[in-house]
Amino acid sequence: MRALSIAASGMQAQQLNVDVISHNIANMNTTAYKRQRAEFQDLLYQNMERPGSTSSSSGATLPLGIQIGVGVRADAVGRVTEQGGLTQTGNPYDMAINGRGFLQIQLPSGQTAYTRAGNLAVNAEGQLVTADGYTVEPAISVPAEAVAMQVTRDGIVEVTLTGQTVPQQIGQLELATFINPAGLEAIGDNLYLETPASGSANVATPGSPGVGTLMQGYLELSNVNAVEEISQLIVAQRAYEMNARVITAADEMLQSTTQLR
Repeated sequence: MRALSIAASGMQAQQLNVDVISHNIANMNTTAYKRQRAEFQDLLYQNMERPGSTSSSSGATLPLGIQIGVGVRADAVGRVTEQGGLTQTGNPYDMAINGRGFLQIQLPSGQTAYTRAGNLAVNAEGQLVTADGYTVEPAISVPAEAVAMQVTRDGIVEVTLTGQTVPQQIGQLELATFINPAGLEAIGDNLYLETPASGSANVATPGSPGVGTLMQGYLELSNVNAVEEISQLIVAQRAYEMNARVITAADEMLQSTTQLR
C-alpha cells in the first residue's frame, strides 16, 4: 500500500520540523541568533490517468485525470534574517548592528567569517576580539593608557587617553552585506561563511546606503518568538501523530486482507 510509505515520509518530515523548532527554542537567548524554518515539497506523482489525455475514440479529453502522490520531503531549512530586538548592556565593547550588515572576523585559518553577535572584548594585546578571541577586521588596537572608548554610529573608533580630554581616532569599523544573507553557511559560534548562494561580501562603513549602523553599549537579541515556536511545535506534533495514525490504519487494512478466506 502506498499509504505506508507516504505516511512514513510525512513522519520523517515532521521529525525534521521538530528538530528545527527545538534548535530555535534552544537558542532563544543566543546573541543575534536568526531563527530557522523547515520547508517541504511534495514528491513525484504516479499518473494512472494523465489529465488532458484522450478518454475515448471520439477524442474527448479527461478534465482531471488520476494522479497519486508518493509523499513529502524536506526541501530546505531556511534562515529568517529579520532584525532582532536591541537590549542595552552599558558595556563599551558591546556593538549591536541596527539594520543590514555583519562584522568581519579573522579566523585562525586566515579565512574571513561574519557575525552579528557584537559581544566583543579586548585581548592582552589590546586588540578588539570576539568572545572566542577571534580578531575583528579591520583590526582595532586599544592603547593600554586609554581610559574610555567611543564608537560612533558610523563605526569610527575613538579613545580618550590618560591626561587628555580630546578623543583620538584609532580605527574604523566596517560592515559586510550580502545580496542573500540567508545563503550564508552557519559554522557555529555565531559565525557565518560566504557561499556561492550568499554572493560576495560588499564591505562599507556603517551608515552607508543599504548598510546598518552600530550602537555601542547594546546587543542584538535572538529573533526567536517563543509563542510562535511553541505553536509550530504543537502543529508539528499533531501532524506526526496523524501520519502515525495513517500507518496504523494501513496496517489494519492489510491485516483484514490477509484474513480473507
